[in-house]
Amino acid sequence: MVLSHGVGGSDASIHSTFASRYVRASLPRHVLSPTIRQPSLHHLCYYLLTYDRVVRTRRFRMPEESIPKEAAYQIINDELMLDGNPRLNLASFVTTWMEPECDKLIQASVNKNYVDMDEYPVTTELQNRCVNMIAHLFNAPLGEDETAVGVGTVGSSEAIMLAGLAFKRRWQNKMKAAGKPCDKPNIVTGANVQVCWEKFARYFEVELKEVKLREGYYVMDPEKAVELVDENTICVAAILGSTLNGEFEDVKMLNDLLVKKNAETGWDTPIHVDAASGGFIAPFLYPELEWDFRLPLVKSINVSGHKYGLVYAGIGWCIWRTKGDLPEELIFHINYLGADQPTFTLNFSKGSSQVIAQYYQLIRLGYEGYRNIMENCQENAMVLKEGLEKTGKFNIVSKDNGVPLVAFSLKDSSRHNEFEISDFLRRFGWIVPAYTMPPDAQHVTVLRVVIREDFSRTLAERLVLDIQKVLHELDALPARVPSGDLAALAAAEASESQKEKQRQVISLWKRAVLAKKKTNGVC
Repeated sequence: MVLSHGVGGSDASIHSTFASRYVRASLPRHVLSPTIRQPSLHHLCYYLLTYDRVVRTRRFRMPEESIPKEAAYQIINDELMLDGNPRLNLASFVTTWMEPECDKLIQASVNKNYVDMDEYPVTTELQNRCVNMIAHLFNAPLGEDETAVGVGTVGSSEAIMLAGLAFKRRWQNKMKAAGKPCDKPNIVTGANVQVCWEKFARYFEVELKEVKLREGYYVMDPEKAVELVDENTICVAAILGSTLNGEFEDVKMLNDLLVKKNAETGWDTPIHVDAASGGFIAPFLYPELEWDFRLPLVKSINVSGHKYGLVYAGIGWCIWRTKGDLPEELIFHINYLGADQPTFTLNFSKGSSQVIAQYYQLIRLGYEGYRNIMENCQENAMVLKEGLEKTGKFNIVSKDNGVPLVAFSLKDSSRHNEFEISDFLRRFGWIVPAYTMPPDAQHVTVLRVVIREDFSRTLAERLVLDIQKVLHELDALPARVPSGDLAALAAAEASESQKEKQRQVISLWKRAVLAKKKTNGVC
């Protein structure tokens, strides 16, 4: 039943079609006048000024009255101008440019709900095609007519949660069948893992065993990882493309060591590969590298479509080796959207645009296109690396083989540090992060530049020039006082102040004593 109600006099200024009184009654002819359809510049300025005054005090409350759509757009657009330029955000691995044709597909499908499989069967079919293409890319052991087991996710974080839940449930089932306790699961990773692994461990009550890093070795050591494995280890997580320096961990060595330990102990500890960054790089740049389902203990792999899968933010993928690696009891079946639909996700409703965009990239670029783009990214990374080396100021922390990025640190940070370089580069529009390494290499600070598809050679050369300008400016400034020295200086000043107070008290005391002596003499 439709409820009607009175409309205030201010409704003449409402231009949001579905909120105005004009959809509640027959459309009068005068509504079509230009003054009603399009507010004047005077009215627009009035709304902007009025809203600006209100928003300063009530920006966290929904306004009582509506404003014209043009004013709402302008207010939001003006504020968004203060954001950084996404293409100059060299901190992010996430795609910031796609072809206009794909942008059109995204816009055309932005109102489709991904989970309505019965209503949008073609979208569901495109997702299934993506899962199978990626599974074959990762060398899943599929028969001629066999379909892959996988799911599209919001990103690699959700994919990792799902993979972790599958490992935990398989381990619990195995321990229960053996009559053993299953209340203390653990997972082994390197200290360089992305924060989503810590979230998984905390949210789903799994102990996180981290292999500490050391200076010069910023990825998980396979030998130390296997030493941490015990009967309660649900899996070992290897990173194909460390967030810190882009390096690939040695998944093959990890597999071989685990095979040996499993044979000795009778355990069956598997491997998950977090290929969020490297999953769309290794197959094209390093096809001979064994890191995927070619290794028998690799049971699942996650990859970010919105990183080097070349899709805008909001798409990831989780692929399982076989159906047996995804416990059936984790899959839900619903029918209230029109048909029986299996679902294994943490969320429910989400947009279809990114799935469609991923399918576009896979068929548009093909193997040849992805290889060309990854080779170009790697070449531009080398241009940037060589430019930085020529300054003579930096040590290169990243490796040539891996994710196309350049991580570097100052050779001499006694006068100025990496955080100051990061801060100064923002004045040129560049967003270059500076951060410290995880334990036990937290004394090492690095800067990192991620090379994406839209980062051209021209931009790489320009960045080197701007870094040189920043170095020149910093060298002209007074030397930075280390925090330890600041503390020592403050302590010294406090001590000196205390001494001065003591001197003043002694001086006053002496004067009082002398005065007393003079008085005694007179008496």
